[in-house]
Amino acid sequence: MTRAAGIDVGGTKFLGVVLDDDGTVLVEQRRATPRGGDAVVEALAEFALELAPYDTLGVGVPGLVTRDGVLRAAPNLVGASEVHVGSRLTTLLGHPVSVDNDATCAIVAEWQHGAARGFDDVLLVTLGTGIGGGIVMGGHLQRGSNGFAGEIGHMVVQPDGPFCVCGRRGCWERFASGRGLQMLAGGRPGEEVVAAARAGDPESLVIVDTFAHWVALGLANLTNVLDPACIVLGGGLATAPDVFLPPISREFRALLYSPDNRPSPVLSFAELGERAGAIGAALLPTNHNL
Repeated sequence: MTRAAGIDVGGTKFLGVVLDDDGTVLVEQRRATPRGGDAVVEALAEFALELAPYDTLGVGVPGLVTRDGVLRAAPNLVGASEVHVGSRLTTLLGHPVSVDNDATCAIVAEWQHGAARGFDDVLLVTLGTGIGGGIVMGGHLQRGSNGFAGEIGHMVVQPDGPFCVCGRRGCWERFASGRGLQMLAGGRPGEEVVAAARAGDPESLVIVDTFAHWVALGLANLTNVLDPACIVLGGGLATAPDVFLPPISREFRALLYSPDNRPSPVLSFAELGERAGAIGAALLPTNHNL
Protein backbone atom coordinates (compact mmCIF):
# COMPACT_ATOMS: atom_id res chain seq x y z
CA MET A 1 0.00 0.00 0.00
CA THR A 2 1.31 3.44 -0.92
CA ARG A 3 0.73 6.41 1.36
CA ALA A 4 0.17 9.81 -0.29
CA ALA A 5 0.47 12.87 1.97
CA GLY A 6 -1.03 16.28 1.22
CA ILE A 7 -0.94 19.61 3.03
CA ASP A 8 -3.34 22.49 2.45
CA VAL A 9 -1.92 25.85 3.58
CA GLY A 10 -4.63 28.26 4.69
CA GLY A 11 -4.48 31.78 6.01
CA THR A 12 -4.95 30.53 9.58
CA LYS A 13 -4.07 26.82 9.55
CA PHE A 14 -2.33 23.92 7.83
CA LEU A 15 -4.48 20.85 7.24
CA GLY A 16 -2.59 17.65 6.43
CA VAL A 17 -3.81 14.22 5.38
CA VAL A 18 -2.35 10.87 4.37
CA LEU A 19 -4.32 8.77 1.86
CA ASP A 20 -4.16 5.09 0.99
CA ASP A 21 -4.44 3.70 -2.57
CA ASP A 22 -8.23 4.01 -2.51
CA GLY A 23 -8.20 7.64 -1.39
CA THR A 24 -9.24 6.83 2.18
CA VAL A 25 -7.93 9.32 4.74
CA LEU A 26 -5.64 7.44 7.12
CA VAL A 27 -4.25 10.45 9.00
CA GLU A 28 -5.52 14.00 9.51
CA GLN A 29 -3.65 16.72 11.41
CA ARG A 30 -3.73 20.50 11.79
CA ARG A 31 -1.49 23.27 13.02
CA ALA A 32 -1.56 27.07 12.97
CA THR A 33 -0.10 28.87 9.96
CA PRO A 34 2.96 30.92 10.98
CA ARG A 35 3.68 34.43 9.74
CA GLY A 36 6.35 35.02 7.11
CA GLY A 37 7.34 33.12 3.99
CA ASP A 38 10.47 31.48 5.41
CA ALA A 39 8.61 30.47 8.56
CA VAL A 40 5.86 28.87 6.47
CA VAL A 41 8.32 26.68 4.55
CA GLU A 42 10.14 25.60 7.71
CA ALA A 43 6.83 24.83 9.43
CA LEU A 44 5.70 22.84 6.38
CA ALA A 45 8.82 20.69 6.59
CA GLU A 46 8.20 20.03 10.30
CA PHE A 47 4.54 19.27 9.63
CA ALA A 48 5.42 16.84 6.84
CA LEU A 49 7.59 14.89 9.26
CA GLU A 50 4.64 14.69 11.64
CA LEU A 51 2.55 13.15 8.83
CA ALA A 52 5.25 10.58 7.96
CA PRO A 53 5.59 7.86 6.92
CA TYR A 54 4.45 8.61 3.37
CA ASP A 55 5.58 7.80 -0.17
CA THR A 56 4.71 11.08 -1.90
CA LEU A 57 3.97 14.63 -0.72
CA GLY A 58 2.00 17.44 -2.32
CA VAL A 59 1.38 20.93 -0.95
CA GLY A 60 -1.30 23.46 -1.88
CA VAL A 61 -0.64 27.14 -1.08
CA PRO A 62 -2.84 30.19 -1.67
CA GLY A 63 -1.85 32.88 -4.15
CA LEU A 64 0.14 33.08 -7.36
CA VAL A 65 2.02 29.78 -7.67
CA THR A 66 4.23 29.13 -10.70
CA ARG A 67 4.36 25.78 -12.44
CA ASP A 68 7.70 25.06 -10.73
CA GLY A 69 6.41 25.73 -7.21
CA VAL A 70 7.41 29.35 -6.59
CA LEU A 71 4.92 31.39 -4.55
CA ARG A 72 5.02 34.82 -6.19
CA ALA A 73 2.43 36.55 -4.01
CA ALA A 74 -0.08 35.54 -1.35
CA PRO A 75 -2.09 38.40 0.20
CA ASN A 76 -3.44 36.19 3.00
CA LEU A 77 0.00 34.86 4.00
CA VAL A 78 1.85 37.75 5.62
CA GLY A 79 5.36 38.19 4.24
CA ALA A 80 5.04 35.40 1.67
CA SER A 81 6.29 36.58 -1.72
CA GLU A 82 8.86 35.10 -4.10
CA VAL A 83 9.11 32.00 -1.89
CA HIS A 84 10.59 28.93 -3.59
CA VAL A 85 8.31 26.52 -1.76
CA GLY A 86 8.87 23.46 -3.93
CA SER A 87 12.66 23.58 -4.18
CA ARG A 88 13.16 24.52 -0.52
CA LEU A 89 10.92 21.75 0.75
CA THR A 90 12.67 19.29 -1.54
CA THR A 91 16.00 20.33 0.00
CA LEU A 92 14.74 20.29 3.60
CA LEU A 93 12.99 16.92 3.29
CA GLY A 94 15.35 15.22 0.88
CA HIS A 95 12.68 14.10 -1.61
CA PRO A 96 10.58 15.69 -4.39
CA VAL A 97 7.57 17.77 -3.31
CA SER A 98 4.77 18.80 -5.68
CA VAL A 99 3.42 22.32 -5.09
CA ASP A 100 0.40 24.04 -6.64
CA ASN A 101 -2.29 26.59 -5.83
CA ASP A 102 -4.57 25.43 -3.02
CA ALA A 103 -7.81 25.85 -4.96
CA THR A 104 -6.30 24.01 -7.94
CA CYS A 105 -5.63 21.15 -5.54
CA ALA A 106 -9.17 21.31 -4.21
CA ILE A 107 -10.77 21.11 -7.64
CA VAL A 108 -8.69 18.05 -8.53
CA ALA A 109 -10.04 16.34 -5.41
CA GLU A 110 -13.68 17.31 -5.97
CA TRP A 111 -13.49 16.57 -9.70
CA GLN A 112 -12.05 13.10 -9.21
CA HIS A 113 -13.59 12.03 -5.89
CA GLY A 114 -16.22 14.56 -4.83
CA ALA A 115 -19.10 16.79 -5.88
CA ALA A 116 -17.86 17.41 -9.45
CA ARG A 117 -17.55 13.75 -10.50
CA GLY A 118 -18.85 13.23 -14.03
CA PHE A 119 -18.63 16.89 -15.12
CA ASP A 120 -16.22 18.22 -17.75
CA ASP A 121 -16.80 21.95 -17.10
CA VAL A 122 -16.44 22.84 -13.44
CA LEU A 123 -15.76 25.90 -11.32
CA LEU A 124 -14.64 25.46 -7.72
CA VAL A 125 -14.78 28.42 -5.34
CA THR A 126 -13.08 28.12 -1.96
CA LEU A 127 -14.67 30.33 0.68
CA GLY A 128 -12.08 30.51 3.43
CA THR A 129 -9.97 33.30 4.92
CA GLY A 130 -9.92 34.60 1.35
CA ILE A 131 -11.40 33.24 -1.90
CA GLY A 132 -9.64 30.99 -4.37
CA GLY A 133 -10.78 29.31 -7.54
CA GLY A 134 -10.14 26.20 -9.58
CA ILE A 135 -11.26 25.71 -13.18
CA VAL A 136 -11.83 22.62 -15.31
CA MET A 137 -12.98 23.22 -18.90
CA GLY A 138 -13.53 20.54 -21.50
CA GLY A 139 -12.25 17.90 -19.09
CA HIS A 140 -8.89 19.64 -18.59
CA LEU A 141 -7.53 21.49 -15.58
CA GLN A 142 -6.92 25.15 -16.44
CA ARG A 143 -3.78 26.72 -14.94
CA GLY A 144 -3.28 29.59 -17.38
CA SER A 145 -0.06 30.63 -19.12
CA ASN A 146 1.81 31.20 -15.84
CA GLY A 147 -0.07 28.85 -13.53
CA PHE A 148 -2.04 31.75 -12.03
CA ALA A 149 -5.56 31.01 -13.31
CA GLY A 150 -8.32 31.06 -10.72
CA GLU A 151 -7.42 34.11 -8.60
CA ILE A 152 -11.11 34.99 -8.59
CA GLY A 153 -11.16 36.44 -5.08
CA HIS A 154 -9.54 39.58 -6.44
CA MET A 155 -12.20 40.38 -8.99
CA VAL A 156 -13.29 43.93 -8.13
CA VAL A 157 -17.02 43.97 -7.38
CA GLN A 158 -17.20 47.42 -5.75
CA PRO A 159 -14.51 49.86 -6.99
CA ASP A 160 -14.99 52.24 -4.04
CA GLY A 161 -15.33 49.42 -1.51
CA PRO A 162 -13.13 48.60 1.47
CA PHE A 163 -9.43 47.97 1.05
CA CYS A 164 -8.37 44.38 0.43
CA VAL A 165 -5.22 42.73 1.75
CA CYS A 166 -3.93 42.78 -1.85
CA GLY A 167 -3.83 46.60 -1.74
CA ARG A 168 -6.81 47.31 -3.98
CA ARG A 169 -10.36 48.25 -3.08
CA GLY A 170 -13.58 46.28 -3.31
CA CYS A 171 -12.29 42.80 -4.16
CA TRP A 172 -14.88 40.02 -4.09
CA GLU A 173 -13.21 38.30 -1.15
CA ARG A 174 -13.71 41.39 1.02
CA PHE A 175 -17.43 40.57 1.01
CA ALA A 176 -17.77 36.85 0.28
CA SER A 177 -15.02 35.14 2.31
CA GLY A 178 -14.87 34.14 5.96
CA ARG A 179 -13.40 37.56 6.70
CA GLY A 180 -16.16 39.11 4.62
CA LEU A 181 -18.82 37.39 6.70
CA GLN A 182 -17.18 38.67 9.86
CA MET A 183 -17.06 42.20 8.42
CA LEU A 184 -20.74 42.08 7.47
CA ALA A 185 -21.48 40.87 11.02
CA GLY A 186 -19.74 43.85 12.60
CA GLY A 187 -16.83 41.76 13.85
CA ARG A 188 -18.78 38.79 15.19
CA PRO A 189 -17.06 35.45 14.41
CA GLY A 190 -18.55 33.60 11.47
CA GLU A 191 -19.14 30.49 13.58
CA GLU A 192 -21.30 32.54 15.93
CA VAL A 193 -23.34 33.97 13.04
CA VAL A 194 -23.89 30.50 11.58
CA ALA A 195 -25.01 29.04 14.91
CA ALA A 196 -27.39 31.94 15.53
CA ALA A 197 -28.83 31.72 12.01
CA ARG A 198 -29.49 28.01 12.51
CA ALA A 199 -31.37 28.92 15.67
CA GLY A 200 -33.52 31.40 13.72
CA ASP A 201 -32.01 34.64 15.01
CA PRO A 202 -33.46 37.38 12.72
CA GLU A 203 -30.36 39.60 12.74
CA SER A 204 -28.07 36.70 11.85
CA LEU A 205 -30.41 35.55 9.08
CA VAL A 206 -30.21 39.03 7.52
CA ILE A 207 -26.40 38.88 7.69
CA VAL A 208 -26.42 35.46 6.01
CA ASP A 209 -28.73 36.76 3.27
CA THR A 210 -26.44 39.75 2.64
CA PHE A 211 -23.41 37.48 2.55
CA ALA A 212 -25.23 35.11 0.15
CA HIS A 213 -25.92 38.03 -2.18
CA TRP A 214 -22.20 38.86 -2.40
CA VAL A 215 -21.28 35.22 -2.99
CA ALA A 216 -23.94 34.90 -5.70
CA LEU A 217 -22.84 38.12 -7.41
CA GLY A 218 -19.37 36.71 -8.05
CA LEU A 219 -20.74 33.32 -9.08
CA ALA A 220 -23.09 34.94 -11.61
CA ASN A 221 -20.24 36.96 -13.13
CA LEU A 222 -18.05 33.87 -13.38
CA THR A 223 -20.89 31.84 -14.91
CA ASN A 224 -21.39 34.48 -17.59
CA VAL A 225 -17.69 34.16 -18.49
CA LEU A 226 -17.08 30.41 -18.12
CA ASP A 227 -20.51 28.73 -18.53
CA PRO A 228 -19.73 25.85 -16.12
CA ALA A 229 -22.00 22.85 -15.78
CA CYS A 230 -21.19 22.57 -12.08
CA ILE A 231 -20.07 25.01 -9.39
CA VAL A 232 -18.64 23.58 -6.19
CA LEU A 233 -18.31 25.75 -3.09
CA GLY A 234 -15.52 24.67 -0.75
CA GLY A 235 -13.33 26.04 2.02
CA GLY A 236 -14.08 26.56 5.68
CA LEU A 237 -17.61 27.83 5.05
CA ALA A 238 -18.43 24.55 3.31
CA THR A 239 -19.07 23.11 6.77
CA ALA A 240 -22.47 24.88 6.84
CA PRO A 241 -24.26 24.09 3.56
CA ASP A 242 -27.63 23.99 5.31
CA VAL A 243 -27.24 27.66 6.26
CA PHE A 244 -25.63 29.03 3.09
CA LEU A 245 -26.80 26.99 0.09
CA PRO A 246 -30.51 28.00 0.03
CA PRO A 247 -29.91 31.79 0.08
CA ILE A 248 -26.92 31.55 -2.29
CA SER A 249 -28.98 29.49 -4.77
CA ARG A 250 -31.84 31.99 -4.58
CA GLU A 251 -29.61 35.02 -5.09
CA PHE A 252 -27.59 33.29 -7.81
CA ARG A 253 -30.66 32.68 -9.96
CA ALA A 254 -31.82 36.27 -9.43
CA LEU A 255 -28.46 37.67 -10.57
CA LEU A 256 -27.66 35.26 -13.43
CA TYR A 257 -28.03 36.57 -16.97
CA SER A 258 -31.18 35.19 -18.66
CA PRO A 259 -31.82 32.40 -16.14
CA ASP A 260 -35.01 31.26 -17.91
CA ASN A 261 -33.21 30.71 -21.20
CA ARG A 262 -30.27 28.61 -20.07
CA PRO A 263 -29.56 25.51 -17.98
CA SER A 264 -28.40 26.64 -14.56
CA PRO A 265 -25.14 25.14 -13.30
CA VAL A 266 -25.46 22.54 -10.60
CA LEU A 267 -24.60 24.42 -7.42
CA SER A 268 -23.34 22.34 -4.50
CA PHE A 269 -20.98 22.38 -1.58
CA ALA A 270 -17.80 20.32 -1.61
CA GLU A 271 -18.40 16.71 -0.64
CA LEU A 272 -14.89 16.54 0.77
CA GLY A 273 -15.47 19.67 2.87
CA GLU A 274 -12.45 21.52 4.18
CA ARG A 275 -10.32 18.43 3.46
CA ALA A 276 -10.59 18.99 -0.32
CA GLY A 277 -7.41 21.06 -0.63
CA ALA A 278 -5.31 18.62 1.36
CA ILE A 279 -6.72 15.60 -0.48
CA GLY A 280 -6.07 17.29 -3.81
CA ALA A 281 -2.53 18.12 -2.73
CA ALA A 282 -1.98 14.45 -1.91
CA LEU A 283 -3.13 13.60 -5.45
CA LEU A 284 -0.72 16.13 -7.05
CA PRO A 285 2.29 13.87 -7.60
CA THR A 286 0.26 11.53 -9.82
CA ASN A 287 -1.97 14.23 -11.41
CA HIS A 288 0.36 17.17 -11.95
CA ASN A 289 0.07 16.90 -15.75
CA LEU A 290 -3.72 17.03 -15.93
